Amino acid sequence: MSDPTTSGGPLKDHDLLSGWKPAAGPPGVLLEKRPARRPDGSPAAGLYNAWIVLNNPAQFNSYTTQMVKDVILAFRAASTSRDVASVVFTGAGDKAFCTGGNTKEYAEYYAGNPQEYRQYMRLFNDMVSAILGCDKPVICRVNGMRIGGGQEIGMACDFTIAQDLARFGQAGPKHGSAPIGGATDFLPLIVGNERAMEACVLCEPWSAHRAYREGMITDVVPGLKVDGKYVANPLVVTDRLFDEYGRFVHGEPRTGAALEEGKAVLKRGTVDLSLLDERVEALCAKLLLTFPDCTTKTLEELRKPKLHAWDANKEDSRAWLALNMMTEARTGFRAFNEGTKEDREADFVGLRQALAKGTPWSVELTESLLPGAKGRREGR
Repeated sequence: MSDPTTSGGPLKDHDLLSGWKPAAGPPGVLLEKRPARRPDGSPAAGLYNAWIVLNNPAQFNSYTTQMVKDVILAFRAASTSRDVASVVFTGAGDKAFCTGGNTKEYAEYYAGNPQEYRQYMRLFNDMVSAILGCDKPVICRVNGMRIGGGQEIGMACDFTIAQDLARFGQAGPKHGSAPIGGATDFLPLIVGNERAMEACVLCEPWSAHRAYREGMITDVVPGLKVDGKYVANPLVVTDRLFDEYGRFVHGEPRTGAALEEGKAVLKRGTVDLSLLDERVEALCAKLLLTFPDCTTKTLEELRKPKLHAWDANKEDSRAWLALNMMTEARTGFRAFNEGTKEDREADFVGLRQALAKGTPWSVELTESLLPGAKGRREGR
């Protein structure tokens, strides 16, 4: 993404690696310059928006170690490129923006290797910092699930526009980790402490409508077409705001017969992200019509609460996450990787019972908690 020369001579190259190109994959990262357009749709000659795309759709755009390196360099390249107005961060396909770190790699390489995972977390931390330090506005285009580490790198962005079939959430305590790669730093600032507690501890995903309702995202648009027309996500409540008890339920999952009807509608429809792309381009066009340095300074000031929390905690978090690879993370990631689609969780009750008896962590304890062992104990 090197810059051209001008009549005054060659411009200095401020890229970290001159001539660098990402490994496109999959799995990989795509870095594209797309022409910037004014609000009326006309092209702004010589100006672009940089699209950084996580390209691993077969694994829900989870990032491998190499992908993390390439995201860092992609954001640095976009940040220093003089002809880039905005950055769009997204994932390939229509199933997921990103579901976090690649669980297969975690389970088969990093589990039980805390010294290696500590080095990996240095890269992850640098990825989050690269987003927070980008000199251009960063828009997270949420094309599907934004879960776990994907939620964390998404919240590091400045704006989020989502298609309304997307889900947002954490996976930490359900899969052997803690959401301390940004969620525990950013969520209390964005949605308040009680909502952050709910999201981070229970790990129950929020719909895009609820994420918008709670102030987590900037905008939400339909992503499902039925009979050629866009319809709102049929699996969540979008047609009323309160239930019979007066509770605010807009964006909450449907239940009972309404849920079954919603599933039938979903099967009849097709995902179409054209409206999502239109809304992202519209935001890029609005950002184009601002003073660039004033915009960068405004971004820097508005990012400070996130940065203060992030910089205060990221090194302690890195150390804890590394050590946790010997115990609960080792178990949780293996359970997810080795389990079935119906059962990817460790035996939480069995673990608590073992620890209540003073059982030390060991390979044998980990093996006893994996889905296969749990199923055999329960007669399945």
